[in-house]
Formats: sequence, structure tokens, C-alpha cells
Amino acid sequence: MKLMEEHGWTKYFDVDLMDAEGPDVVWPIPNGKVLKENHLGKNIVNYDSMLVLAHFKGHPMGGYGGALKQLSIGCASSKGKALIHSAGKTDDRFETWQQHASNVAFPEAMADAACSVAEHFKGNIAYINVMKNLSVDCDCCAVAEDPCMKDIGILASLDPVAIDQACIDLVVNSDDPGKEHFMERVNSRNGIHTIEAAADLGFGSREYELIEL
Repeated sequence: MKLMEEHGWTKYFDVDLMDAEGPDVVWPIPNGKVLKENHLGKNIVNYDSMLVLAHFKGHPMGGYGGALKQLSIGCASSKGKALIHSAGKTDDRFETWQQHASNVAFPEAMADAACSVAEHFKGNIAYINVMKNLSVDCDCCAVAEDPCMKDIGILASLDPVAIDQACIDLVVNSDDPGKEHFMERVNSRNGIHTIEAAADLGFGSREYELIEL
């Protein structure tokens, strides 16, 4: 992604822009389950609001990807990503694959990192999850598996925990036969634990009211 002001588009950012020149900004996570600090591109402090747009789908490591993953992995710098994946053991992106966290610590590290971003933008952040092309794989995969479920819709919320929980519930309660394959990916990676850990940290709730428009 890049700035596209020359076409009159609204300015936005991604991690490459935020940390291209370094050094990282480091935000504390006082009550983190695994991480006590989050490393992000330094220019994130130049923004006073955030719109988190996620393609809700499965993921080969996190089980699923949604708002919480965007807050954590999506906003982290290269060092931050390594710390999340290794549950704080290393900030080296090459070493992290030899020290990858367990399927308990990794979701908790994601929740910790997500908490720091959600709290920083508290009151000025909103979330949109697009439940379309529901593959068990992430868009970042070199060769992603074809979608296994029909499109469900688009969800919006001010609560990252509630929106991810609602998406999971919509999959589980769907009559689409592909949901078993989708949920096998989520459950085999302990993906729901990211939502559990985030709710336990208190920056969102698993309880919600679904309003259809």
C-alpha cells in the first residue's frame, strides 16, 4: 500500500510507511499475558484515529484473521511481529521461526499487542470485517486454498472482540457445509483463544447484539 494523494484519495498508512525510517515506537502493555511491550512503526503516533478494515478468513498460523489480527500483527513493526510470533523470545524476524510460540502463547501475544493499539486509539477507532471469499488460508499465502464457504456479509463495530466473535458465530451457525473445514482450521490452531485472551484483557466483550441492515 502507498499514499495516493495524487489521485485525491484519502490518506492512509500501513506498517511499511510507519516504520520505513525507524526507530520503532514502543508502547507498554502493563497487564499483558505474554508481552509487556509492543513495537510499532514510529509514525503511528502521527494519527489520532484508526479504521481497521479486515478480510475475515482462516489463517495457517492464527486459525483465523480478523480485527484482532489486524490490530496486532497488522500494526506491529518487523521487530514487533517477531516478538508476537515468538511470544517475546526474540525480535529477530529470522530467529522467530526457530522459536515460535505455542498455540496458547501465540494467541495471547496477539491479544496483548492488539490491546495496546486499541487502548491508544480508544474512542477514535472502528472496525469492519468483510466475510467474503472465506478460505482457510490468509491472503498473504503464496498459494491460498480456494474459498470453502459462500459469502456471509460485512460487519462493523466499535468493539474488536465482539466483531471477531460475531464472525466466528456466523460461521458456526451457518448452514454452509464448508463451515466444518473452516472451523477445523480455526480450532486446530486454537484461534478462539485470541478472542478469549482479548476479552480477558478487558478491551472488548464477547457479548454483542447483531443488527442486520
